[in-house]
Amino acid sequence: MNTIGSLLAKALLRMGFHVFTCKDYMSRIRGGHNFSDIRFGPEPLQGGAEKVDILLALNEETWELHKNTLGETGMLVYDEEDFTPKGEEGKRKGLPLSKKAEEIGDKRIAGVIALGFIHSVLGLSPDALENILAEKFSGEILQKNIKALQWGHEQGEETFSVKPAKGLKGTKLINGNNAIGMGALVAGVQFYAAYPMTPSTGVLNFLAQQGERFNILVEQAEDEIAAINMALGASFGGVRAMTGTSGGGFSLMVEGLGLAGITETPLVILNAQRPGPATGLPTRTEQGDLEFVIHASQGEFPRIVLAPRDAENAFYKTVRAFNLADKYQVPVIILSDQFLGDSEQTVAEFDPEAVQINRGKLVKDYQEDTPYLRYRFTEDGVSPRLIPGEKGQVVLADSDEHNEAGNIIEDAQTRAKMVEKRMKRMEKIKEEMEPPLYNGPDHDQADYILVSWGSNYGPVEEARLALNDDGMKIGHYSFSDIWPLPEGKWREVLKGKSLILVENNYSSQLGSLLQKEGLGKPEIFIGKYDGRPFSGDELKRRIKKEVASSG
Repeated sequence: MNTIGSLLAKALLRMGFHVFTCKDYMSRIRGGHNFSDIRFGPEPLQGGAEKVDILLALNEETWELHKNTLGETGMLVYDEEDFTPKGEEGKRKGLPLSKKAEEIGDKRIAGVIALGFIHSVLGLSPDALENILAEKFSGEILQKNIKALQWGHEQGEETFSVKPAKGLKGTKLINGNNAIGMGALVAGVQFYAAYPMTPSTGVLNFLAQQGERFNILVEQAEDEIAAINMALGASFGGVRAMTGTSGGGFSLMVEGLGLAGITETPLVILNAQRPGPATGLPTRTEQGDLEFVIHASQGEFPRIVLAPRDAENAFYKTVRAFNLADKYQVPVIILSDQFLGDSEQTVAEFDPEAVQINRGKLVKDYQEDTPYLRYRFTEDGVSPRLIPGEKGQVVLADSDEHNEAGNIIEDAQTRAKMVEKRMKRMEKIKEEMEPPLYNGPDHDQADYILVSWGSNYGPVEEARLALNDDGMKIGHYSFSDIWPLPEGKWREVLKGKSLILVENNYSSQLGSLLQKEGLGKPEIFIGKYDGRPFSGDELKRRIKKEVASSG
């Protein structure tokens, strides 16, 4: 199913459509029901939909599980050799997919037959799919696939008339994990250590594939404790380093997070969220780790939490994470999730020229006669950072409390000064945090303000636009820089408006954070914690219902 979905999505992109795909797969090694949801059209798309226009069911289980999603004018395409659907839902077209595939010579091409048929009912030429198959296969296998595609196309007739967008050039189809990996490449990452943990593994795989080309050392560590400590060692040695995991692995990294904090070692950490606690739902999505990552590890030290809103934002946000880590010598946590990591969407080509690299107070030469002080007291709390190995100088770092030179201390005065040195950086960091993105009518005209963070941006935006078309006046603040919460006029706006919080969790974790900052209690909270992402359709329905019931 993954291959079929990928082929179709790529063909639609090349034909000029905006595309958004979601993958749903089981976590069990023995497998289970897997499917791909592909949405396309002439306008940009930012999430899935509740209703399906074409349902391709290769077995009866798919029909039973998804028949309620088929729209009133939708079409079921099924393998008539496998089952006969019961009920009256939608139009139906049975094809001898398995039988015909075996006649052509390979039962694996049954899905390609279905793709040919789907292109026919959409009124599309199969040329783009033929070209993609030619890039993927050759010889006899290619000819079998082309024959299957053409036979499937001959069985259909135009049912849905679809037209591509005009001038859709310079775009690509990319998922959030690959976008984060590309951002790390452009930022100059040279070391990545991780233990495979869904849904972060895509970043590990992507960087491993690019390692030789871009001179990156990628290490599959024995566990997450080793991974974060390896990354810390690499960063201490002067290279840009990163580690990635999900919530369970981040739990193991917490002591290493504290080590980064007290040694003031820059580090970028990816936490691609999935439902917890413990193993939870390994291949599903949720936003349940926000409060955890903000408060993880004992003691007090500065950190930054960024939550990309889509694939494009993930690319640029990852570059920014490395810059902020170096500039302030702190750990920066990128808070992604399965929905963002695995979903593919159409984006404009990333522009590496628009990216600037900031290594902060990295000292390449140290010519002073006095010994180097790794933790020298400075006005902004950030000390000049010398890479170990400079002739005649020693770089001393310690996980115990220490003085300016890095020697262990226990006196109260030095302890207090070191805490203040580290924490004063939060003042400058807060000034550099980007305010939430606002879309919608002028604040004084909006009846409600939707508030979301991270990957919920797209579905919430689709719901907002649909609600405004229905006559409601609703704005939307989307947070991507989450900790520390940025300054700005948005704070005064949120104090005086009726707020609707939308989060993929049970307890409204961003809502709690806003209350702690004195921004008031949201009037309505719309949560979701079943492991599945929101759709714009679902949010529109739920927002209308909640607004009506609130009076």
